[in-house]
Amino acid sequence: MFSLLLPIIYLAFISLGLPDSLLGAAWPVMHTEFGVDLSYAGILSMAITAGTIISSIFSDRLTKKFGTGKVTACSVALTSLALFGFSVSHSFGMLILWAIPYGLGAGGVDAALNNYVAIHYASRHMSWLHCMWGVGTAISPYCMSFAIGSGKGWNMGYRYISILQIILTVILFLSLPLWKKAKSSGDPAQNGSTQHPLSIRNVLQIPGAKEILITFFCYCALEQTAMLWGSSFLLTKNGIDSETAARLASMFCIGITVGRGINGFLTIRFPDKTLIRMGEVLIATGVLAMLLPFGSAFSIGGLILTGLGCAPVYPCIIHSTPALFGEENSQAVIGFQMAFAYTGLMFMPTLFGFLADRISVTLLPFFLCLLLVIMAVMYEKVLKLTLKVR
Repeated sequence: MFSLLLPIIYLAFISLGLPDSLLGAAWPVMHTEFGVDLSYAGILSMAITAGTIISSIFSDRLTKKFGTGKVTACSVALTSLALFGFSVSHSFGMLILWAIPYGLGAGGVDAALNNYVAIHYASRHMSWLHCMWGVGTAISPYCMSFAIGSGKGWNMGYRYISILQIILTVILFLSLPLWKKAKSSGDPAQNGSTQHPLSIRNVLQIPGAKEILITFFCYCALEQTAMLWGSSFLLTKNGIDSETAARLASMFCIGITVGRGINGFLTIRFPDKTLIRMGEVLIATGVLAMLLPFGSAFSIGGLILTGLGCAPVYPCIIHSTPALFGEENSQAVIGFQMAFAYTGLMFMPTLFGFLADRISVTLLPFFLCLLLVIMAVMYEKVLKLTLKVR
């Protein structure tokens, strides 16, 4: 029965990716209908992210009380409700209200499932599962495009994804007996755990915890900044037209998705720390290529290499968390990792935009390099500190 749970978890990771790219695909139409500026997407995105940070922080407490299966099922149900709420919204204020359960549901799934997979499955599954997240982010824009192109409007695009989430919610609730297999094996992330939930103060007292949170913050800030500003960088530095720049910049996301598929096979031979270091080297190579004054081919190639380098970092850090900090602490640590990750996603791309406005978007490689250096230094410090207590 336990093996039957893995396909369901794969479906849950696809579900996790489905809502993430919907707003970007629909907003060019939505903002004109609501009569707000294009920039209001940032306000809505921050509201969703704030909810995600809150649910990530409380994931340890919720998972210890209710179990991973129930938290996942209820979180997906909450997300499906929020997506339906978006589909019936007729004002920007309503969108802000629905953004709260939207973010709360996403954070609950992310933290709970990542910890469960890190404890129960090999590293290759973590990489392939995050590859499935990439599949989810690729599916939803096509659903939105179909809805808008067929004249049904962006509302129906959100409703399509809501229906998919509702179907998955039913599957997850039906699968709850499968999660009990982990409970009987002594999983601390299931009902019946006698350990008290850890506060942020408790987590920060664990050797290496502060450093891993900074590592995660920097990684996610680097990934999102490159994703958001890559197209503008190509356009400004190399004079590529906007349509071509947007298409080429998407290669960064393709690099991450394909890279995670490949990384799943590499985990069979190499440990997590080796793959993280290999990813850091690839990112450094990509950033250097973006800096070199050898034309657009080097800039494009550098962006793709940066995406490939990003591929192993996120899943391998998550998978190694129970080994570094103990299974009894991993849910709390991963929950705060998610919170720091989303904080990086929320603020750092905006900070770079502020710098780009006042100086130049061609600062992008330098900004990414700074984040990479901090990330690499903190990760090496994590390994040294956790080695001392093992």
